[in-house]
Amino acid sequence: MPDDAVKWIPRPQDMVAMNTEELRETFLVEDIFAAGELRCVFTALDRLVVGGAMPLTPLQLPNHEKTGRAFFLERRELGAINIGGPGAVQVDGKSFSLGRLDCVYVPMGTRRVVFESANPKNPAQFYFLSCPAHAAHPAAVMKESDATAAALGTQANANRRTIHRYIHEGGIPSCQLVMGFTELAEGSVWNSFPPHTHDRRAEIYFYFDLGENILVHLMGAPTQTRHLVVGNQQVVLSPPWSIHCGCGTGNYRFIWGMAGENQRFEDMDGVVPTGLR
Repeated sequence: MPDDAVKWIPRPQDMVAMNTEELRETFLVEDIFAAGELRCVFTALDRLVVGGAMPLTPLQLPNHEKTGRAFFLERRELGAINIGGPGAVQVDGKSFSLGRLDCVYVPMGTRRVVFESANPKNPAQFYFLSCPAHAAHPAAVMKESDATAAALGTQANANRRTIHRYIHEGGIPSCQLVMGFTELAEGSVWNSFPPHTHDRRAEIYFYFDLGENILVHLMGAPTQTRHLVVGNQQVVLSPPWSIHCGCGTGNYRFIWGMAGENQRFEDMDGVVPTGLR
């Protein structure tokens, strides 16, 4: 966890003048996973931390000076979704088994978090988000089959997708964190369209299961849009003032996560597509 692993977020008017490399440096995390490593990046988006753990042997979540606390989750909470082989997360000595696309919630006050793979030849890949917290909720696991699922979009508009909600109102309770994933049906390529913003919370997207496909992620203020070309297992940071939607060259999945004043999933401000510039 390098000391300089921080993403600072500019103002909307500053983003307008940024070139491609500056946009990528500021809003994109390209290498969140590496075999045998735990990587994470601190962001200025509601102090969210985004990370990936790919254990070949057990990996313990270390503390970092930027938490300002005695241990990483002293005043934070964490959610993780496994996108790899079977694994487990140890939460202060209690083991939670996670298959592919299962989710674990780790509360504020947890002193020791350890990520493990059941088989190092088929390692687990734990994508995680952490945000500040002021209250502790019970540690919990939710299987993919138990997540709240909602079907949206149409095949005619190439945006037929299913949203799976894990950490949210009505699901695993948390202090601020909201987390789940969306999967697009075969033949659909657009996500989160029509686009939206939400001033009361930031959002982070992690695109995966793209294979060799690419995706164009749209961002920026609705009247000053920009884009990033994104590959498999890459992360995009989305400020509250920015739209966030994308179009791929094939179907894919993405994990979304938020932290802010309102945990209600539907809290968003819609943008009329014809008003985009």
